[in-house]
Amino acid sequence: MDWKIVARRMALSMLVGVVFGFVLSEVGFHFQKNVETRPPEQVELVIPAGTAERVAQGQSTPSLPEKMKFVVGDTLVVKNEDVATHQLGPLVVPPGSSASLVLDQEQNYAFQCSFQPTKYLGLDVQEPLTITTRLTGVLFGGLPMGALLAVYSLVAWPIKKEVGE
Repeated sequence: MDWKIVARRMALSMLVGVVFGFVLSEVGFHFQKNVETRPPEQVELVIPAGTAERVAQGQSTPSLPEKMKFVVGDTLVVKNEDVATHQLGPLVVPPGSSASLVLDQEQNYAFQCSFQPTKYLGLDVQEPLTITTRLTGVLFGGLPMGALLAVYSLVAWPIKKEVGE
């Protein structure tokens, strides 16, 4: 058996598997759209004037989201420009002041809040997507695929023995 041919076939199979794993992984990350690639930062949420009045009438404030996405390590700063005191989970924010909440663990929160007609605000906190996460996805998909391609190539196209071996 010619080991050089076997080695080339294995290397090519692994390369094809890693490329295939890269494509699948990146397509998956692209369509997921719920992962953040940015580093942790301070995110400000401003409660505009007139929010308490709107909520009392059952109306939402267009500038306030019903759900927010964060990465681990973000700090949410809630700034109250309204005339009423507002609450978001553990934060109580008097008029004209602000309060902050460090989001230090991956979790989906549903906080009670006074500035939404639904009386809650969802916060999704996720690990940031790093190059290590992406490479792990590529290798977990690509290396097994390459190994399978290598084995299948030996079965589908066996290497012929030369006369005299």
